[in-house]
Amino acid sequence: MSCDINILHPLILHIGKEQCFSEWNYKNVCSPFTRIYYITKGTAQIALPDGMHNLHPHHLYIIPAFTPHDCICKTEFEHIYVHIYNESDHDFLEDWLMPTEIPAAGTLELFERLLELCPNLKLQQTDPQIYDNTPNLYENIRKNKQRDLVARMESRGILYQILAAFISKSSPKYTIQDQRIERIINYVRTHINKKIDIEHLAEFSHLSKDHLIRTFKKEMKTTPLSYVNQKKIERAQVRLATESTLVKEIAFQLGFEDQGYFNRIFKKFTGTTPNLYRKKINRSTL
Repeated sequence: MSCDINILHPLILHIGKEQCFSEWNYKNVCSPFTRIYYITKGTAQIALPDGMHNLHPHHLYIIPAFTPHDCICKTEFEHIYVHIYNESDHDFLEDWLMPTEIPAAGTLELFERLLELCPNLKLQQTDPQIYDNTPNLYENIRKNKQRDLVARMESRGILYQILAAFISKSSPKYTIQDQRIERIINYVRTHINKKIDIEHLAEFSHLSKDHLIRTFKKEMKTTPLSYVNQKKIERAQVRLATESTLVKEIAFQLGFEDQGYFNRIFKKFTGTTPNLYRKKINRSTL
C-alpha cells in the first residue's frame, strides 16, 4: 500500500522533561494522541496489549493514539515526553507495524531542541486523569498554533526526523497486491463521512459482492463492512475526544442513519458506549 507523507500533520500537544518516582503509576490510559518517550536515566515499565515493556535509558518508545496501556514505576526515572496529535483525516502512523522500542542514538539533540522550541507546552501534572481531557486538548492545540511560524516549522521538521527513526524499523501493516482493494481502502478513507455499503463498494470496484468480500478478506484479513465500521469508529473516537458535538450528530455525520446502530457498533469496537467514552475522556479538567 502506498504511504503518502502529505497526510502526516503532526502537532505537539505536550513536551517536557520530567523526573518521576513511584507516583508515575497509572492504569487504563488511552488517549487520542501518540506518545513518544526518550528515557534519560532510571527505568520504568509500560504494559501494552502485546505485553510488558521495560523502559531503558537512551532508548525511544512510542505508544500510538488510542492504545490502552498502564504506566508502572517502582523507582526513579527521568524522561523527555512528546505527545503528538495528528490533524489530518487519516493517521499516517496507523499504516505501520512499528516497534515499541528503538535505540535513541543521535536523537537527544533533537529532543533538546524541541524543548527549546516549545517552552510553554510542559505538563503541569503527570497524571493523565488531570491533563488527558478535551478542554486541555483544545487549549494545547491553540497554544501550539499561536507559536511563531518558524518555531512551528522547525518543530514539525524535528518530529519528522524522530518519527522517521521509528518508520525506518517498521513494516507496512498491509501489503496489498490487488490494486482494486487498495483503491477501496483509499476510497473509504476519503469518504469516511458518507454512508458506505457493500453494494456501493462492489460497484466502485467493478466486482460482484461475493468476489469483493472474498478478495478483500484475503488482502485485509477482515470483511469490507467490518473495515468500514472500524475506520468510522476510529474517527468517532477522535471527534468525541476533541469536539463537543452531540453523539447523534457525530453518528449522522459519519453516515449512520440510526444512532442505536452506531452505539452498538461503537461498543463492539471499543467495549463502551459513545457517551461513556466521552465521559471518560472528560473525567476531569485543569
